[in-house]
Amino acid sequence: MKMRNLALALALLPLGAHAITYGVDDNGKHPFVGGLVGTFSSGTFPYCSGTLIAPTVFLTAAHCDIGQSRVYVGFEANLDVGSTVGNPVLHTGTYIANPAYTKSQNDPHDIAVVILDTPIADITPARLPTLNQFERIAHDQKFTVVGYGGQERVIDHSKPVINYLDNREYSVAEFNAVGPGYIRLSQNAATGDGGGCFGDSGGPNFFGAGDGETNIVAGTTITGDTQCVATNVIERMDTAAAREFLGNYVTLP
Repeated sequence: MKMRNLALALALLPLGAHAITYGVDDNGKHPFVGGLVGTFSSGTFPYCSGTLIAPTVFLTAAHCDIGQSRVYVGFEANLDVGSTVGNPVLHTGTYIANPAYTKSQNDPHDIAVVILDTPIADITPARLPTLNQFERIAHDQKFTVVGYGGQERVIDHSKPVINYLDNREYSVAEFNAVGPGYIRLSQNAATGDGGGCFGDSGGPNFFGAGDGETNIVAGTTITGDTQCVATNVIERMDTAAAREFLGNYVTLP
């Protein structure tokens, strides 16, 4: 079990990156979900999450930019992989952030892709939504949140810290509100919801849960409360702004 300094994660996000809280091990349920893996002063680990949406296209967030155009992506169930250099479980690619991204809160352009050097042949990509598919959402609609981020807080020397296992996990969150470019989900454990936290940024939130879960990426995790206990805010992938950028790299539904 790891307890990682949050400085990098906080630097990456408008309000902090996100990880899976009150979730369970993925156990191969979402093989198309991967992580961006980097080496930092505190070690090598997945700093953001994302989704394979075409054999050579990995969807993530623009605020996951660490200042390097060449990046590493992994799809293993656990991404505590040691060195990135020459690692056979990691895929190399070019990180491209939406040039319209302004780093402002609720910016509808907080989207990026990694164009992989080699197609991923053994994983079926997830799907994108149709235009304006989520303009209206039922009040009790569930979403499945997936990523490699931190888990629940624990108390260490009287201070709350986030645990990191670098595992792919998922949890279920309930719809709270929808805006022009985002969907707000509840991740309140008291109501049975889980959600994202530091490290899940850029990761997918799939429409539906349980028997009703789809492989449609309704949105990518972008922000939430810094304690990872109340809300998960996701960037909608069905908006004209999102599709304008993504259409440069994939065929849109």
